[in-house]
Amino acid sequence: MRYMDEALVTKRMSKRLAYNKLWRTIFFIATSFALITLAILLYRVVTQGAGYLNWEFLTNFASRFPAKAGIKAALIGSLWLMAVVAPVSIILGVGTAIYLEEYAKKNKINDFIRMNISNLAGVPSIVFGLLGLTIFVRTFGFGKSILAAGLTMSLLILPVIIVAAQEAIRAVPNDQREASYGMGATKWQTIIRVVLPAAIPGILTGSILALSRAIGETAPLVVIGIPVILQFLPTSVFSEFTALPMQIYDWAKRPQEEFQYVAAAGIIVLMTVLIIMNSIAVFIRNKFQKRY
Repeated sequence: MRYMDEALVTKRMSKRLAYNKLWRTIFFIATSFALITLAILLYRVVTQGAGYLNWEFLTNFASRFPAKAGIKAALIGSLWLMAVVAPVSIILGVGTAIYLEEYAKKNKINDFIRMNISNLAGVPSIVFGLLGLTIFVRTFGFGKSILAAGLTMSLLILPVIIVAAQEAIRAVPNDQREASYGMGATKWQTIIRVVLPAAIPGILTGSILALSRAIGETAPLVVIGIPVILQFLPTSVFSEFTALPMQIYDWAKRPQEEFQYVAAAGIIVLMTVLIIMNSIAVFIRNKFQKRY
């Protein structure tokens, strides 16, 4: 009887190990496929665009001639756009998360609000473009300006930042809050000095992903009517502008083969800007992780 029990246990263990090995192999293949695809895309972009990536490309305006085409207006326009999107979306997103987690009562109305905020994170970007066109471009009269596009992009990524900030705030142990209250701190002092510093790594993680999405989105800009070719730089948030995704999209759809290479060079610039933004955010996140 004992021999039969040991044989049954051995058989079950062998079956479980084989099952685990099968799933590990499947996950490894899936990961390898994703990495190989990414490597191929990066190789193709770099090999095609490296020849057009020079100082003139960064300092020239757009042109109908590939050899003279530059990305100056689009690059500066994207930086202007992120200068509006980042503060607006992060301040509103974190403020909303603080209210929902620290001040709002646990009732059906607030639960409904939380559920709808989570659902908004999955709404297609073109819907936010239509919203921005109706509210900011036509109702408020901002036109095809940096402010209109920035506020539209802020609405697009706001749900992502709110959800990420909520999770980060929720993850702060209640013991830290109670210790702060025990020392005589008010609720607001506890949030500012205890909760937010501990939640900043999680908040920045969500903000990184959200801002990365915003800088690469094209559909909302197309709906708003942002031009693809400009021969001047913006001077304020009310100026017209163009952005890197719009410029790359315009080059990529042109029939001339040379413009495909110019578009690849624009993609390299866009990825460089994205990496710099993410590096700064990751540095800040890691600094706060060491402190808390």
